[in-house]
Amino acid sequence: MRETESVNRRGFVAASAALSFGVASWEPRLLASAPRVQVTGFELVPVRASERTVWLFVKLRTSAGLTGLGEASDAFGYANTTRQDAARMESELRRFFGLIDGKSPLEINGYRAKSAPLIANGGLVAATASSAIEQALWDLAGKTLDVPVYALFGGKVRDSLPVYANVNRATKTRTPAGFAATAKAAVADGFRAVKAAPFDGFPPPGSSTSAIEAAVENGIAAVAAMRDAIGADVELMVDCHSFFDVPLAVRVASRLEPYRLAWYEEPVAPERTDESRQIRRRIQQAMAGGEILFGTHGFAPLCRDKTVDVIMPDVKHCGGLLELTRIAAVAEAEGVDVAPHNPSGPVSTAVSIHACAVLPNFRVLELQWGEVGWRAEMVSPAERFVRGTIGVSERPGYGVELNDDIARAHPI
Repeated sequence: MRETESVNRRGFVAASAALSFGVASWEPRLLASAPRVQVTGFELVPVRASERTVWLFVKLRTSAGLTGLGEASDAFGYANTTRQDAARMESELRRFFGLIDGKSPLEINGYRAKSAPLIANGGLVAATASSAIEQALWDLAGKTLDVPVYALFGGKVRDSLPVYANVNRATKTRTPAGFAATAKAAVADGFRAVKAAPFDGFPPPGSSTSAIEAAVENGIAAVAAMRDAIGADVELMVDCHSFFDVPLAVRVASRLEPYRLAWYEEPVAPERTDESRQIRRRIQQAMAGGEILFGTHGFAPLCRDKTVDVIMPDVKHCGGLLELTRIAAVAEAEGVDVAPHNPSGPVSTAVSIHACAVLPNFRVLELQWGEVGWRAEMVSPAERFVRGTIGVSERPGYGVELNDDIARAHPI
């Protein structure tokens, strides 16, 4: 290990204590012992995963030859990300990179303070760009100090994580039989929890009663078919993608009770807190939500009085790794579990693993299952799931590097 790439173990112990839970209050003597690594460049790496999915990976480069990874996917919705979208994200990333150009990758709190005004009026794209840079800084911090990222947050409380299979994008035939087939295949692959969005394509407000009722019946039939296919012992989650109003959400939830959902996700938009609370008070199922909310201030109302049972911060959108841990602390105080939203590429999964490893109120992590056969090899070492779980890497940083050959083979 080169001296320019890591500090000695004694230096790490002191540095790790200073960074515990993201409180990067470095003393001058610790800074003096750290290698003089500077962030020198960034690169956006777009990868075409499928007809509807483009992964946007971010690389930060340093003067020591280290590379830090982040992910900025899904900032433009879940439809196809275009080249114009990627160009816009690259422009946003350049703005945030300007805040760390020439700086130490250890100066993460300073970056967060400077980035806040840029995020305030920039919407989801700015929040995602900022989060991606922050993710990559933590990867560099771990690699610089020669420790896994979880060690910088006080250490892990688990060695492996339960993961659920989101089968929504893998379900090409959007019928009850189609949903049942993909759910059954995910269980055969070892997963013990499955999620789908069988109400996608729901008629917009103002549609005819007959159209709405047909969509309701088709979605409920799909849930029934999945439950029958996977059996009683596998958890089943339903994402409603905010298609309902309060009365319809309550009515659909009542119809779904026989299928024993692990959670009923976002029947209305999570920022509509009062409506979410009304629904939760009137239904039997647990509720989850919050996939594109930002910061502790965005999640606090959803946690208050257990408006939902499970929050779903996404490390790509919520402000990054440190903010996700702070959001989780707010949730813990309210008795709310955390199940990070992650219908993303393998870099986001690697980042999320280190966050989940340290959270006392972690429940389960999401995986976009079955979308593309070469996903696992997109990173090195390859992503590996065993009986619906994934291990926490002990390698420095997040423990993965991008496979550039595969990235080049799948341009947008």
